[in-house]
Amino acid sequence: MRRHDICSILLVPVAVVFVSFLPFITAFASTSSLLPLQKSFSKSSFPPPSNIVLYSDSYSTRTSDDGEGSDWLTDTASEVKRSVQRNEMKKKLMQLCASYDRGYGASPSAKNQVDDLVLQLKQLNPTKENAAAGIDGGPTSGTVPLRGNWRMIWTTALDVLNLGANPIIAPGAIYQKIEPPVATNIIDFIPRIQTLFPFSLLPPSLLRAEVKTRTSSRPMQSSNRVGLTFEAVKLEPVEVLGFQNNGSFPPFSVNLPQINLQDLPGVAADGNTPGYFDVIYLDDEMLIIQQNEPGGYFVSIRAPNCDP
Repeated sequence: MRRHDICSILLVPVAVVFVSFLPFITAFASTSSLLPLQKSFSKSSFPPPSNIVLYSDSYSTRTSDDGEGSDWLTDTASEVKRSVQRNEMKKKLMQLCASYDRGYGASPSAKNQVDDLVLQLKQLNPTKENAAAGIDGGPTSGTVPLRGNWRMIWTTALDVLNLGANPIIAPGAIYQKIEPPVATNIIDFIPRIQTLFPFSLLPPSLLRAEVKTRTSSRPMQSSNRVGLTFEAVKLEPVEVLGFQNNGSFPPFSVNLPQINLQDLPGVAADGNTPGYFDVIYLDDEMLIIQQNEPGGYFVSIRAPNCDP
């Protein structure tokens, strides 16, 4: 074979390889020609994007500037963290409330645990202001945060805990129905002996007590304070030995006397009564209030109604 034929044979694969790599070579050359243009756009007119870094125990943002976008991301991440913490604490709190009968059967250790959780929730309260908005019952442009039915799941108030020491009747469900400007405290009582026997042997009975109070705001003291003026007390049998009370047993009601507030001891010159409570935690599901007299706090959850 002649040398010319050998060279032709060898050049064929080389040409094939060159043709196959030609698009990549062209693309590389095109990219290289754009490098000066890219460098011209990498100045401060196009700042680098912010880098968000999420840690397992905290949330933070790192950015090359202090723009409003980074502040919004920081606030959003912090609120997400607080929301997670609140939900975890509320879950633990409700477990303790269920295990120790709303505080009636609480051990010292359980009381301390609940106190700690309430204190932490107070620090994370999403309604630090204006919880008492619209509580006077007048026209309002916004919502009334406290309006609704609230069922008590824990208390440290001695006047309520003492109800559990009665040897004849036992406290059942306890509600606070807030429909401004009226808040009604509702306590259901059942015969204590009824808890010892099945309904087939002892038909159930239930007595409902209602305490009506008129609510008022105390903006000069706190936007989360609700003043209370007691107006009436009512006792009504709801069920008697398994029979619903359809009017056979009329309710017993007492209207409390209305006294000039200025004549009462302990009433300020502005007419504010000494009875009030402060909202120390409030969200869509849970309400925690601290009452003035005789002291103690109440933990309640929102309920669809106040049915016995």
